[in-house]
Amino acid sequence: MHLSRRGLLRAGLATTAAAALGGTTAGCSVPSGSTGRDMTLWYWTGGLSDKVVAKATSRFTDVDLKPVQIGGYFRSKLLTTMAGRAYVPDITGLKGEDMASYLPDADQFVDLRTLGADKLKDQYLTWKWEQGATPDGRLIGFPIDTGPVVHFYRADVFDKAGLPTEPADVAKEMDTWENYFAAGDRLRKKIPGAFLLIDGLAVFENVINQGTQRYVDEDRHFIGDQEHVRRAWALSLEADRRGLLSDIVSGTPDGNAALEKGLLPSQIGASWAAGDLKLNVPKTKGKWRAAAMPGGYANNGGSFLAITKTCREPEQAFEIITWLLNPDNQTRGFVDASLFPSTPASFEQKAMREPDPFFGGQVTIDVIGPAAEKIPVAYNSPYDVALGQPIKDELKNVTALGKNPDRAWRDAMNKCRRIADHLGVS
Repeated sequence: MHLSRRGLLRAGLATTAAAALGGTTAGCSVPSGSTGRDMTLWYWTGGLSDKVVAKATSRFTDVDLKPVQIGGYFRSKLLTTMAGRAYVPDITGLKGEDMASYLPDADQFVDLRTLGADKLKDQYLTWKWEQGATPDGRLIGFPIDTGPVVHFYRADVFDKAGLPTEPADVAKEMDTWENYFAAGDRLRKKIPGAFLLIDGLAVFENVINQGTQRYVDEDRHFIGDQEHVRRAWALSLEADRRGLLSDIVSGTPDGNAALEKGLLPSQIGASWAAGDLKLNVPKTKGKWRAAAMPGGYANNGGSFLAITKTCREPEQAFEIITWLLNPDNQTRGFVDASLFPSTPASFEQKAMREPDPFFGGQVTIDVIGPAAEKIPVAYNSPYDVALGQPIKDELKNVTALGKNPDRAWRDAMNKCRRIADHLGVS
């Protein structure tokens, strides 16, 4: 079974923000694992284009650049290594969903502004650049990729269901979640055994990501009980009530089989989910299309490169980072690893505008590019992971196990308040 990047993202959230904060020791002089001319780069499989990384090792000859792909829970391994004060990488990837948990320990990383990062700011998406900065303005993360969310759908199945098939028409008819659900009702009636959505989280997480608030505000107040979260919860329950959710577990062989048979013909996913589809259901090549997602724009995923305080040659490390992540190489990253660029200049490059046979010859950048440029900016707290998880867990209890929704919401809020008290969130 192939584990999707979505699955990897969710797996990476298993460690709470509180645990992450406990893993580093701020203000210490931590000896690096590199010696002499060595410079170590840590990243994960698919986190960068391996071809671009290989070119960097031969391009930068002043140091011996040693790329290392770290498997498993990347954040935990990085924090453990930093806490152990040995073999700390000079350059490291930071996953986007983990970024908020690194910000309180920003002094473990070099402020990239001191190396001239501000001169390059205009080359990158503003909202993405801001995600790599601390509240006081230090920049610790240099943008790799983004994860703009779009609507991937099977045009052949939509046609059988009497739904529109052209991307512009799909986007227009399914512009809101309510209209999207109405299309799901028609799909169920026309295609026996078909479901619009794999589970309730496919609604909940995307609705949250479409907003400008999450679970904790900048004043360290818990806001997970407010209207923006209640609306995401209510929409998820509405999809469940209408019978639009499957009982299939995402990323399993059953899920892939349903995708192949056209029983899950609609996927609301980040740009990188296109790579999952190509990997997991190659026999459906040519049948998929991409359209704007219902309800507005959202982002899911996308990462950064950082320089640790232990790096002996930060100027050289910064030169390497900025070369790896320039517009040309970000385009290469999209071609090689489905990493959607954080550099708008890449969007017009020929390689980004090639018709995609898997999507019936569609030029998907025409959908994904505008989405990437219109992502709403939300404050990401280091406590969001810990305080969002009880709500998601209880949502699963409702949609998968039939728990009473009112009781599930109360239980979620009680758990959140206990966690908030433990973390010092009011």
